[in-house]
Amino acid sequence: MTSEPEVTDDGGARRTPDDVAASLRARIRAGELTVGAKLPTQAWLVDHYGVERTVVRQALRQLHEQGLITEGRKGAPARIASAEPAASRPADEEPKLTAAVLSPRVAEAFRAEEVRIDAVCLTTETLNLALGEPLAAIHAGVFRPASVHVRILLPDRGINLAFPRPVRRSAADDRLVHERWLSQRNTQGIVLRDNLEALHIVEGIDVHIEFQALPLTSPIKLYLLNGSEALFGYYDITERQQQIADTSVEIFDSLGNQSMLFQFLRSAGARDAAFVDRSQRWFDNLWETITTSLDLGR
Repeated sequence: MTSEPEVTDDGGARRTPDDVAASLRARIRAGELTVGAKLPTQAWLVDHYGVERTVVRQALRQLHEQGLITEGRKGAPARIASAEPAASRPADEEPKLTAAVLSPRVAEAFRAEEVRIDAVCLTTETLNLALGEPLAAIHAGVFRPASVHVRILLPDRGINLAFPRPVRRSAADDRLVHERWLSQRNTQGIVLRDNLEALHIVEGIDVHIEFQALPLTSPIKLYLLNGSEALFGYYDITERQQQIADTSVEIFDSLGNQSMLFQFLRSAGARDAAFVDRSQRWFDNLWETITTSLDLGR
């Protein structure tokens, strides 16, 4: 639905949010505003289009929802994110590696006023790496969210993991592999928690970080960002030799960073929006039913 033009006292028509958004989209497609460039300030747009600031804000909200611009914040003006609206962009023929997809999307998520990240994973190694850029940007004063809420689902320490596990099972090798994974899970989780809590201690940002134990080995990884985006991937399993202490063990292990992630954007159409909604409901259902509180220790 498009907004109806308002009629001025002299009979002319004032520009609506749709008019301003359409003009900016045309300038982006024409290359006048290039990907990565800063968008003109709201004050400049108000003067240029002769409209109220609320009209400009509504127009910019349209462009942000379509994936054309980033969300502007004080000290970090909106930038051009794409030359085509998300709904009209063709889907990538191939998904990208987890590390290549997750880092820029997490960085973008931290531009929001209220940051919310939910994740299902084997350990938080990849998420720790992805948080490096936005946390540095916050400490540098580039981003300034009001709150950050992160929920993580990790396998319970007491379960018999599907992976990683020894190819040839024995009580000794099972214990070695399990204790190595458990050490990684706890150490990386503590690093994630401490880095996020530093945002509260140093920057005064409202931070909540929660961990829950999942009573199974999830064969998939899922990252939900601000309720508007889902990044979904399958853990690829490989057989490899692993040195643990003084013992070499052949194990079945997952390829975390090397697995592919599929991106679903709420703004990309009904199908993607349904996937994002269903993934969020699935996560919330796990969180509220079969999972238990997980204390990584301090």
